[in-house]
Amino acid sequence: MRLNSFKYLVKQGFAGLWFNRVNSFASLCVITISLLMVGISVLVSFNITQMIGAIEKRNEVMVVILDGTPDNNVDLLGEQLAQNPNIFEVNFYSRDEALAGMQETMTEDEKAYFASYIHNNPLPDTYRVRVTDISKLSETVKQIQQLEFVESVQAPNDFASILTGIRNVCAILFSAITVALIIVCFVIISNSTRASVYARRREISIMRYVGASKSFIEIPFFVEGLVIGIVSSGIAFGLTWFAYTEIFKMLSTDANVFSIFGLSAIIPFESIALKTGLAYLAFGIVLSAVGTVVSTRKHLNV
Repeated sequence: MRLNSFKYLVKQGFAGLWFNRVNSFASLCVITISLLMVGISVLVSFNITQMIGAIEKRNEVMVVILDGTPDNNVDLLGEQLAQNPNIFEVNFYSRDEALAGMQETMTEDEKAYFASYIHNNPLPDTYRVRVTDISKLSETVKQIQQLEFVESVQAPNDFASILTGIRNVCAILFSAITVALIIVCFVIISNSTRASVYARRREISIMRYVGASKSFIEIPFFVEGLVIGIVSSGIAFGLTWFAYTEIFKMLSTDANVFSIFGLSAIIPFESIALKTGLAYLAFGIVLSAVGTVVSTRKHLNV
């Protein structure tokens, strides 16, 4: 196809947007809403997974060191814990630090009662570690228990099981919702583009009868769908950015309260803006441009 012919067809595509502005506007609205539905579902899924992960990382495993362990062996135990692939943080708490921490929460009467323990501290030295993958907590605890100079290990196994179950359920649920929304969007947009093309079926038939090639007819429709897809992607991206930023600001007003529920782990939109914009653009083009061409081909066989 010659360059002049291609330019002419592109111009016809833009002209078609204006001449069929009602159908074009309807397609624009449908695709924008469809993109928003899928995009918001995916972003919510990502953030819930992130929040659950943040809650998981707050759970500490307390490794009680055997009483009377020499200092060099205590350091060796810390190095062995740090080498565990599922442990990302290791902190040593001496018995003196543990007693001081207890005294901070005591009343004056309780401090007087436990005053004798200042010189005869019954608390053990401990390591407090945090695991990377809480679903492997039981396995990690068993590995720690096999290390020398470990008296006992205290871990929130029940809570870990609950969090793992919630994460798995959320992953399955949001995957199913996203797939269902994508299918619904394809059906809705397919019907919308089919209606738009059907309204111009006589125009397509006439062009075929006078000898126009299939590509000559498809390109203007592809341009129309491409423009609609790009504009829809831009609108959906802008609305998502605005809504997401406002919600993020609202949840960040009292970080101390929301951090308890892991909401401080919400992903800032700036860090995912580029990926979100590209995903919207790609999805919008596929839904609109490709969907329009597929619907057009049905009327080309005359």
